[in-house]
Amino acid sequence: MNLGNFSLFRSPRKDQRQFAVIGLGRFGRSVCTTLTQLGYEVLGIDNDEERVDRAVADRIAAHCLQLDSTNVHALKEGGILEFDTTIVAIGNYLEESIVTTLNLKEGGVKLVVAKASSEIHGTLLKKIGADLVVYPEAEMGRNLARHLTHRGILDRIDLDPEYSIVEVLVPDEFHDKNLAELKLRSDYGITVLAVNCNGKLKINPGPERRLQAGSTIVVMGHQKDIRRLPIACDLEEKDEKDF
Repeated sequence: MNLGNFSLFRSPRKDQRQFAVIGLGRFGRSVCTTLTQLGYEVLGIDNDEERVDRAVADRIAAHCLQLDSTNVHALKEGGILEFDTTIVAIGNYLEESIVTTLNLKEGGVKLVVAKASSEIHGTLLKKIGADLVVYPEAEMGRNLARHLTHRGILDRIDLDPEYSIVEVLVPDEFHDKNLAELKLRSDYGITVLAVNCNGKLKINPGPERRLQAGSTIVVMGHQKDIRRLPIACDLEEKDEKDF
């Protein structure tokens, strides 16, 4: 889980982890851009010269290389096998994705995250050693459904099938009330992790913290309890399982 997904927590990182992103299509570019904005050092890689040149021009990564990731010698020469984490963003090219993932794991990369375009693709990636498989298109569909039906929720991380961390707008019903008055833990079963008002962030706020309508809070709890908040959450549990 990475709280950097939430706008409240976006700040430069002080740790020295480095990321390599293989595949500079829309997904790969988005990953590069976000990691760079979060303050990490990123190496962008693609076998297409035009994509690499565009990445360099747009400054979405600290460094960019053109190489064939299915060639293990090219990965070694490019220093890719020395990275802490490598993201394989070649979801639409099954063979390239699988061979690249296999090369990385056999080369000793500690954490390999691979994009999958289907369940079968994802199963194959897991079988050859991918540490984490992501399905961006499926997640995009879920996020769209949540955005349309959970109109007060700005962002969300699912911790498991039952519990989530969400960033929500403070509802009008909570305006000018402090956390002690609202009794969110006892009445709703959720924990407030942070409050943001007028651009000022307060992590782990005390019970005296007063909320303002239009500001945001980050809360953690069971999804059923989060749905009970007065934030226009009208998505039924069964609807989420359909995506």
